[in-house]
Amino acid sequence: MRIDVVSIFPEYLAALDLSLIGKARRDGLIDLAVHDLRDYTYDRHRTVDDTPYGGGAGMVMKAQPWSEVLERIDESGPLATRPVGDAPAAAATVDDASSTEAEAAERPVLIVPSPAGAVFNQAMAYDLAEHRHLVFACGRYEGIDERVIEWAEDRFDVRPVSLGDYVLNGGEVAVLAMVEAVGRLLPGVVGNPDSLVEESHSDGLLEYPVYTKPAQWQERDVPEVLLSGNHARIARWRRDQQLRRTADRRPDLILELDPESLDKADRVLLGELGFRVAPEGVQPHVA
Repeated sequence: MRIDVVSIFPEYLAALDLSLIGKARRDGLIDLAVHDLRDYTYDRHRTVDDTPYGGGAGMVMKAQPWSEVLERIDESGPLATRPVGDAPAAAATVDDASSTEAEAAERPVLIVPSPAGAVFNQAMAYDLAEHRHLVFACGRYEGIDERVIEWAEDRFDVRPVSLGDYVLNGGEVAVLAMVEAVGRLLPGVVGNPDSLVEESHSDGLLEYPVYTKPAQWQERDVPEVLLSGNHARIARWRRDQQLRRTADRRPDLILELDPESLDKADRVLLGELGFRVAPEGVQPHVA
């Protein structure tokens, strides 16, 4: 996967050289480049912002440097080179609609961190991990001139994305989180791929609690079932713990569960936890 990040604080992204993402870069699993937006300015102050039309507080990032850096990234990215000339005529003849769809599907994905975007989640991370080229635009101040976003839609699959319902000073923190969440899903990045299956949100539930040696610590014991060697009992205990933890901390996720994915034991426990499983979905009990 190719990842490009544009920022006025490229040093902020130095953390991407660490841990599993840094190793994936060194192993060639992720081709990641960080671009300084100020390199695409032409005044001695390297200005990237100006006052907003219509008045108001703060500054807005200028269109010109953004369009230039994004154009450069698009022209030099892995999807820029396409077969021409040498292919046999028969191979070059394709249905126009199919060709248009394929071309659109192959466009780089431009992620614009914004509190006005769709909220980032694990499902979105899995989706982004399927793409060959991701570009992240780290805005600052009051945001990027909206005309850049409109212009970019001709070249990129543009996706405004929010890390959550709060406001940050810039997009860099969000990009660090999203690159890690996406990058660790790529084949070969995480040593044991089975661990990805058992994590929080992988099946719509939070992860069960985990323990390691010693079996007793400060008069606190590891749950007996985990020492039993009975894999069926352990699997049931873990599933129950997932349901209990999710109901306690994120009841909204319980309401999103597919009733068809719940077995009899799940349904009994959810009933004890205050939820009713019906054909139309999981609902809280109404007193």
